[in-house]
Parts: sequence; C-alpha cells; structure tokens
Amino acid sequence: MFTGIITDVGEVVAVRPRETGVSLDIATVYEPDGIALGASIACSGACLTVVDKGRTDGRNWFQVEASIETLDKTTLGAWTPGTRINLERALKIGDELGGHIVTGHVDGMAELIARENVADMAKLTFRVPRPLARFIAQKGSVTLDGTSLTVNDVDGDVFSVFLIPHTLTVTTWGTSAVGDRINLEVDMMARYVARLQEAG
Repeated sequence: MFTGIITDVGEVVAVRPRETGVSLDIATVYEPDGIALGASIACSGACLTVVDKGRTDGRNWFQVEASIETLDKTTLGAWTPGTRINLERALKIGDELGGHIVTGHVDGMAELIARENVADMAKLTFRVPRPLARFIAQKGSVTLDGTSLTVNDVDGDVFSVFLIPHTLTVTTWGTSAVGDRINLEVDMMARYVARLQEAG
C-alpha cells in the first residue's frame, strides 16, 4: 500500500528481456541495506517486487521484474535506459498518510493532451479510457504516474489537475509533455462505490 507521495525520482539503467516479461535495474537514492528482497516499490505507480539490489560505481540500484501483462497495461513497455520514474516505498505501520490510499495496481493509461504553465505552476489535462472516466470526480483523488493528485475539472473522459512548484521539482512532472502516456490508478473508494451500485 502507498500514498502517492513521491520520495525519489529513479532512473532505469538496464532492461533485460525475460521469457515472461522483463527485468529492470533502477538507480535510486534509497540505500540498498534498507531495502528487503521481496519488498514492494511503486515505480511510476506500478507496484513491483524487489528481486535484487546493490551498489555499483557508487550508485544505488534495485532490480524488479515486470510480466507481459504489466508491460501491456502500463507505460513500462516503453521504458528504456535513461527513463526517469517516480518512486515510492511501501507504507509501514505508523507512517503519515500524506496523499490518499494507493494500491499500486494500474487501471490503465491516460494521455496528456494539454499543458499550460501558469506562473510557477502547471495545469495538465488528460484523456482517460472511457471505461475509467466514471471513476474520475471533481475534487476527488487520482494517481498519475504514482503521484497523488486532486482532480480540478472533469468533462466526459477529459480531466485536469494543477501541479504546485514543489511537485514539479521533486517528480518527473517538470519535464512532462503533450502526448505522454501516463499510468493511471483511480481512487479505490470510487471503484468500490461503483461496484456496489452495479450489484444493486
């Protein structure tokens, strides 16, 4: 479980094909001694399991594996060495819940269709797959590339968010551009409310 509060921007340093997907080495500021094998780390919103870790040439890294399903349903299939990604360690009991409850299970990919820089902030507008649009609510929470954000406006399958200077600085959002594909996780409560309504 995560909160959508990014604690590092990592960099993909190696991608190795596997029969069932890929393995990825990701450089990070996280100390290897503090990462347990089998630990979960949200990588741009996708919860992945650490299978190896280490330090090479003074640079910390951890290794994860992604299945073919994950590559198809998220942006991971397009990651190459040099790709920068938002990272968050899994919650521990007693941690501050600064964003909202995030599972790390990506529901689909949104597309960044407009970016408007407003002073030192940015307004980003996204289009989401129509089946997921009903889960996006004005002033509700949404997770985009692992970042907990508040929805500003909604119009059908299009919605916008405002990013403050801090978020632009400590995440990958500072360099985002129109046309980018983004990992989207809808708010867990919205998903369950919709399911309860369907069940009558």
